[in-house]
Amino acid sequence: MLQSRLFQGFRIVPIVVVKILIALSLDQWLGETRRWHPLVGFGHLAANLESRFNRHPASRTSIGPGLIAWLIAVVPWVGLSVWLSATPAGFVFEIAVLYLAVGRKSLFQHSQRVYQALSSNNLEQGRYHASRMVSRDCSSLDQSGCARATTESVLENGSDSIFGALFWFALLGAPGAVLYRLANTLDAMWGYRNHRFLWFGAPAAHLDDLLNLVPARLCALCYAFAGRTSNAIASWRRFARQLSSPNGGPVMAAGAGAINVRLGGPAVYHGVEQDKPYFGGEEECRPEHIVQANRLVDRSLLIFILLFSILAYTGHWFVTGEAL
Repeated sequence: MLQSRLFQGFRIVPIVVVKILIALSLDQWLGETRRWHPLVGFGHLAANLESRFNRHPASRTSIGPGLIAWLIAVVPWVGLSVWLSATPAGFVFEIAVLYLAVGRKSLFQHSQRVYQALSSNNLEQGRYHASRMVSRDCSSLDQSGCARATTESVLENGSDSIFGALFWFALLGAPGAVLYRLANTLDAMWGYRNHRFLWFGAPAAHLDDLLNLVPARLCALCYAFAGRTSNAIASWRRFARQLSSPNGGPVMAAGAGAINVRLGGPAVYHGVEQDKPYFGGEEECRPEHIVQANRLVDRSLLIFILLFSILAYTGHWFVTGEAL
């Protein structure tokens, strides 16, 4: 009944867009919940499953145990969200799920701390806050290195923490957002290419890559439209394949080109220096580029919502012959 009334009240705007706007408004108002966040509990569940399924010798030579653990961790929650979405409280439930799935304000807050520290010439604080956003060793980074690491994180997580969740919510509702966010969390926990997770974590890594295949490129396209379009497209075409992540590559390359900043370069991970390529634009990275990256994500988000609204509206009209 509630959903029907709201649907009648927003005939010009597709109802799924209304849900997205409300969820994003809640994220802006409340930010990330500090207590009892469902993903914290899910993380404990995932750790428990990994300790049980990844101790068998087969987990070192087969993807089977990792795939079974992934299915046990994800499928019941997706099924539960399907059921709850169909209840009378489904409208509220779907908004709540999307609010918990997106991390726009949290991402911006973390990056803002780095920007403020670097702007105050407090490099130690900048390194500390940057280390909370990235997996590389930040202890010896200079100001430009801290700004590069943070800007890269904003651009990449703009896709992972915002666009991916919104895309799957727009496509499948709350079950899609749950599927995406849990798969993304398992990739972050299990998707390492080391002795412990090489086989066990392979399903989590590949399934996350599959779920991000379309939204990452949609995000990169929105970055291009929201910034210096020709620079972004040129950077995407030139550098995306040089970067290690099949989905992060297009996102970061397009984003760096859109704000004309030079990112990448050698970085230390777990004590080992990796000779990563430089990519993007011409300007050396400065703290101001962190702010520019945040603004690019917001402009891209507006473009995504506008495009989806137009597609949903015209698609409904094409199928039914009726306006929303």
